[in-house]
Order: sequence, then C-alpha cells, then structure tokens
Amino acid sequence: MKKKLSILIYSLAGGGAERVVSVLLDGLKDQYEITLVLMRDKIDYEIPKEIKIHFIENSNPDEKGIIKLLKLPYLGWKYKNFCRKNNIDISLALTNRPVYIAMFSRILGLKIKSIISERSTPSKIYASHSLQSSINKFLIKWLYPKSDKIIANSQGNKQDLIQNFGINKDKIITIHNPFDIEKIEQQSQECIDDVTFDRFTFVSVGRVDAGKNHELLIEAFKELNFENTQLLILGEGTLKKELESLVKEYKLDKRVYFIGFRENPYRYMAKSDCFVFSSNYEGFPNVLVEAFTCDLAVISTDCRSGPREILAPGTDAGFQLEEDIEESEYGVLTPVNDVQSMKKAMKLMYEDEKVRQKYIDLNKKRISEFNKYNISDEYKKWL
Repeated sequence: MKKKLSILIYSLAGGGAERVVSVLLDGLKDQYEITLVLMRDKIDYEIPKEIKIHFIENSNPDEKGIIKLLKLPYLGWKYKNFCRKNNIDISLALTNRPVYIAMFSRILGLKIKSIISERSTPSKIYASHSLQSSINKFLIKWLYPKSDKIIANSQGNKQDLIQNFGINKDKIITIHNPFDIEKIEQQSQECIDDVTFDRFTFVSVGRVDAGKNHELLIEAFKELNFENTQLLILGEGTLKKELESLVKEYKLDKRVYFIGFRENPYRYMAKSDCFVFSSNYEGFPNVLVEAFTCDLAVISTDCRSGPREILAPGTDAGFQLEEDIEESEYGVLTPVNDVQSMKKAMKLMYEDEKVRQKYIDLNKKRISEFNKYNISDEYKKWL
C-alpha cells in the first residue's frame, strides 16, 4: 500500500518553488498517494490527474503581514485536522509560510513525519532591520528545528541556516531542484513570431525586481556598445516601468526588449546566443540549468547561493568572487553588482565563439545530474 504524502505550498502560481513541486508530483506519484495542499487557488502548472488537491484557505495575496502572522496557529490547526482526517503519513512543506504552518501543526499535536524545504537564502531576504524581517528570522530559528529533516536546495542555503540561524547541520540535507529535461527541450523548439534573432542575442529570464538587478545588466550592455547585439528580458515585476525608462534614457530601446512573462520562455532562450543572469541573491536559480538545456552558454553573478554550485561544482560553495571574472567549468562567473566585470564577460562571449561552444558542449553532460528522475529518487530516500 502506498504511503500518503501531503505536499503543502502556498500556490502553484508561476515561480521556482512552484515549478519544482509540479515536477516532483510527476516524479513521486507512482510511489506515494499524494494530496497537494494549497493556500490559494492559483495554478499555473500542470498537475498529474492522480493528484488530489485540497485548500486550507483561499488567501488574499494582498493580506497585511500582521494578519498573516496571527493566522499561523489557526492554519496550523486546520492542517493538523486535515492530515489526521485523511490519514496522512508524511508532510512535505515548501517555502516559509507553509513551513511555519506545518510546524505549528506539529506544536498542536500532529505526530507524523514532517519534512520542510528551504528554497532561498533567508539571511539575504530578511537582511533588513524591519519588524517583518525580525519576525521571520525569529520564526525560522524557533520553528525549523521542530521538523524531522530540512531539505535545502543548495549548499549555500544549508550553510546559511547553520551559520546564521543556529540550526543543527545534521538536520539539513541538500537536494538540488529537479528538471523535466525532455519537456524543456520539446518546448524550446516552438516557434516565435514577436522577436527576430538577426543579431547576437543576450537573454535573461526572471522577475523584474531589485533582487534580480536587471539595472546592472542594462548598464553593462550599454557599456558593451556593440551595435550588432540585442538584449531580451523576459519577466514581469515592480521595476519594469522604471527600467523601461532607463532603457529609453540610454537610447537602447531598439536593442533592449522587455518581453514580459511567457509560459514558455525556453523558445526564446533556445534561439538566443548567451544567457546572462545578474541577481544579487538566489536560493537555487533554476533558470541556469534551464539555459543549459536550451544549449546556451551562461554568464552569472556569483551571488549567494546556487550559481557557483551549478557553474563551478568542484569549488568551495562558500567562496564568493569579488573582482574580475572567473571562467569556471560550466560558465562564466562575475562579482555581484560589478558592471565592468559583467561587461567583460559579455564581451568574451560575444567575441569568442570557441568559448561559447565549449560551454554548450560541457553543459549537455551537466544537465543529466538535475534530471527529475534522479532528484525524485533523492527525495524518496528521505520521505
């Protein structure tokens, strides 16, 4: 008889953790009877027909932080009752608020195996001295140790929990994110009718917000000043209008294009020449592995955490580049927020086809390590 597994996450709206859950559902469904427990009825990813769905609430995304905090024990109680009523054997919770709720359910008496998954670098996200950051840091220190096991999706995230939140290293394991390689390859072949690729094309994919630091990318592209190039930015976010104004100010609006969010970004990536990533911080940037799958050479900032583990797996995950560029095993790393180093890396990729092709060839071998079947097997060892 299959064990009953509950997977708790806020929603399946477009996002990294949400995509991971959609891939895991497919990889785990043959071994477990799975119920996907959501807090909002937003689903942007395919869900296998065998998966049951349960809502413990239909949350308002604009709900005030104090209301979210006060509701945690109540939602923990609801989740406890759901698990008991449905004879759930194992709980897996992903992202902060669902993790808090799962741990409150344990405080309130739920006695099942409870695993949580950290998808980001909390010390970076909650670096400010605001009340919200202070509360989240307290909740992480208090609640995370109550789990049976913590799955970090990168070594950097694991070290962050140990060093900055005092969590026992023996409680944390690292399992990288799973990818449906075959599906990405298939989607990358679809046609495009809104962009022409008659110039050397740099492409970047991600939320248009301060953390992704697209301004750095635009500044470096301006400095590069190669007329036969264009930069595509796929994604939506709070800084889009501001960055569009910056592009107009620099008179780059005929060479820098904001494409917006696309359900299938891979078709744009596969037709480009080089992937560029300018984040200030990450958990595990899925898009770098997706760029590998689309046969792209990759440039990334050496931010905490994830890029170094993906592009330079034989090096110390705790090291962070501070100057110049690093031609690592599977791509080029640059310091965070360093315009001149990003420009240098982009110039290298533009001018040296042999370097680009070397990375494309190597990355075809690298992506097999992130195949959903291999990663799902790692999860099964701990569930």
